[in-house]
Amino acid sequence: MTEPLTDLPAAHAETSRRSLPARQQPRWPDPVARDAAVAALSASLPLVVPRECDRLTGRLAAVARGEAFLVQGGDCAESLEAVDAASIGRSASLLQQLATVFGYAMSLPTVTVARMAGQYAKPRSAPTEVRGGVELPVYRGDAVNGHAFTAADRTPDPHRMLRVYHASAATLNLVRAYVGGEHSDPSYALERVLRFANASPERAHHAVLAKEIERAGGFTGADGWYTPGELFMSHEGLLLDYESALTRVDPATGRAYATSGHLLWIGERTRQLDGAHVEYFAKISNPIAVKVGPTATEDELLRLIDRLSPEGEPGRLTLVVRMGADRIRAALPALVERVTAEGRAVAWISDPMHGNTITAPTGHKTRRLDDVRAELTAFFEIVRAQGAHPGGVHLELTGDDVTECVGTDTGFDDLPTRYRSVCDPRLNPAQSLDLAFHLTEVLTTAGSTSS
Repeated sequence: MTEPLTDLPAAHAETSRRSLPARQQPRWPDPVARDAAVAALSASLPLVVPRECDRLTGRLAAVARGEAFLVQGGDCAESLEAVDAASIGRSASLLQQLATVFGYAMSLPTVTVARMAGQYAKPRSAPTEVRGGVELPVYRGDAVNGHAFTAADRTPDPHRMLRVYHASAATLNLVRAYVGGEHSDPSYALERVLRFANASPERAHHAVLAKEIERAGGFTGADGWYTPGELFMSHEGLLLDYESALTRVDPATGRAYATSGHLLWIGERTRQLDGAHVEYFAKISNPIAVKVGPTATEDELLRLIDRLSPEGEPGRLTLVVRMGADRIRAALPALVERVTAEGRAVAWISDPMHGNTITAPTGHKTRRLDDVRAELTAFFEIVRAQGAHPGGVHLELTGDDVTECVGTDTGFDDLPTRYRSVCDPRLNPAQSLDLAFHLTEVLTTAGSTSS
């Protein structure tokens, strides 16, 4: 029988939380309440276990070696008021549909990871927000405060971390039930992909590719390790009080794991080498990721890789590129060239969402699907030109029929119709699949040209 996980030594948590500068952390107004919430989390059961995290590390090692493709996606920021079984099922189904298309496009097995069951904290560009002459703390995600623009909602409340823990546990239970059910069968995802192609305004354009995918039966990998019901959980490890409290030591190995999710990532705003986030991430044994924006330098990136993955284990570290369609061709080539030349074992993933956010005439934050396509296409061209493997996509999406991004029958005027995000705009199912079909066509064209 496996021994239970044990609490992480207090010294680890203190180093991560207080000894180094920790950016983007809330200012809890009640230290006693904060300590009580952290104590309750520290006594709680883990949400994930080390063997699951290690399994994902193995899957991502295949991505780093060019033997698999990562499909990662989900909410920008989960909402405690929107933990809905049907919606969670639709998003899980959409990820499997995307895995069907991307797997066919790459002729590789896919690794599917959801931004789910923990994506409740968000970095922000300013600590406060002003509306109508009233200044209040900015919304930092439901783990910290409420979205409504009132003093009561916007006051940071550490007990929200406990609500997030329980909501994440419920979400994990729902996802595990979903992937263990009939909807996880590859034929179900394939049927949904064909239904999309037949209903798309670009039906004639997509029909040939859809038939090719149908004839192939999707692509589940020739080596047998891929299982359609395998769905891992991820989120940004932003809130160090929460992450440290849920960190446990595996007695079998003596290694520390963040048990809040299988894969955690460091955001663009918190990847400072001398910061608390890098210190914390360097000490956990989960597979981890770092967002890489257009300001990253070659030397800085190499130092970050060496700090977070000193042993160079494939699958340990994923680099998630988020630069913007107008900056990626200038900023990315030198980074990929240098990291590849230095022989660093990392996986390169594209986040074509975060560098392409604009404000619509309606006042909504949005993204143009054309810009997302352009950055994703450029990413593939650049990484391949440098002799590396374009290993996956990281998307903000939902299985719900929202109108938050522009493209695929959604214009600027349509945004208010079904704009549901509490933070950044997400792709809906039709836009997500349009993106996957577009990339498949680009890869097919590139392949026929090169041959």
